Amino acid sequence: MRKLLFIILAALLLQCQPVRPPQGPVTVRTAGDDGVAAYRIPGIVTTKSGTLVAVYDIRHDSARDLQGDIEIGISRSTDRGNTWEPMIVALSMGGYGGLSRAENGVGDPCILLDETTGDLLVFAAWVHGKGGKAAWWSAGDGFEPDETPQLLMVRSKDDGRTWSAPVNLTRQVKQPEWLFTFQAPGRGITMTDGTLVVPFQHQEPDRTPAAGIMYSRDHGETWTVSADAKTNTTESQVAEIAPGVLLLSIRDNRGTGRALYVTRDMGRTWTPHAADGQLPDPVCMASLLHVPAAENSLGRDILLFANPADEKERRKMTLRISFDGGATWPGAVLFDAGECWGYSCLTMVDPETVGVLYEGSQAHITFRAIPLRDLQP
Repeated sequence: MRKLLFIILAALLLQCQPVRPPQGPVTVRTAGDDGVAAYRIPGIVTTKSGTLVAVYDIRHDSARDLQGDIEIGISRSTDRGNTWEPMIVALSMGGYGGLSRAENGVGDPCILLDETTGDLLVFAAWVHGKGGKAAWWSAGDGFEPDETPQLLMVRSKDDGRTWSAPVNLTRQVKQPEWLFTFQAPGRGITMTDGTLVVPFQHQEPDRTPAAGIMYSRDHGETWTVSADAKTNTTESQVAEIAPGVLLLSIRDNRGTGRALYVTRDMGRTWTPHAADGQLPDPVCMASLLHVPAAENSLGRDILLFANPADEKERRKMTLRISFDGGATWPGAVLFDAGECWGYSCLTMVDPETVGVLYEGSQAHITFRAIPLRDLQP
């Protein structure tokens, strides 16, 4: 009897132990899962309940970018990234307009947690009726789906389990003469005053791209677009490095390192950051996350940055830390040395651990938990 009671007590104690983040890389999605050719473009947030919600492209037929048979997928983890629930399709345009799914692809997702309401928002680009042509080169001007790609948004009020019908934001955020106009992939943020901010990009009539932000002060009902931070730039990520001060980390097509720009007036004006161009980057998407001192175990305001830390090739996936708003980056961890597609997104798993969702050398969408102590110089 005593032995039985001991076994029961030990089992109860084991159940009460906190689940620790995984010690090594965890495959979330990779080629062949659910019969899909490729998974790309990761984004991730941690909800108020502690659930990790990952978003990505489901590229059914090939790894190629839009246009193609692409939907937006969601994976959830309730045990700090150790295991992931079966995939959910959060956004699909199916056979809209009587055309095939290959002419109704939706991709390049960006996920955002509204810290005030707890809602999750996902933004994606929908390309309709281009006959399979590459969206970057076939997008036209105007506003209608058969003219130009559309910027869609879906919402979840239950930690990513279910998703709303899509809302079309195109006429709110696009100028009529712009061509491809859409969110940057990865994640958006909630500022300290409750403003929602999403990294943004568009093409001018000559197809020169430019990065900026779009923001909402009414929890995603209406959106305003900033001025361009810098031309000939695309995929960016944003962080609030001080109250009302936004840092934009931008993919620069010039190949001169990571472009870093700052705004203090919600993007009406932009100035180069002190470290502009100093972080090596092979012209790729990169991730950025600001964590206040009260929300991390180091007890200091920190800025985290991850990318393929190479000037030429997408390899050497590296996480860096800054204690001075990005002016210097004294600590770093190399977490995947191999060649890969290189996109990534960051979230805090708990106050001691940052989670990286990334396109790795071993699996298309990989999760890695990295203790903050490993980043200290």
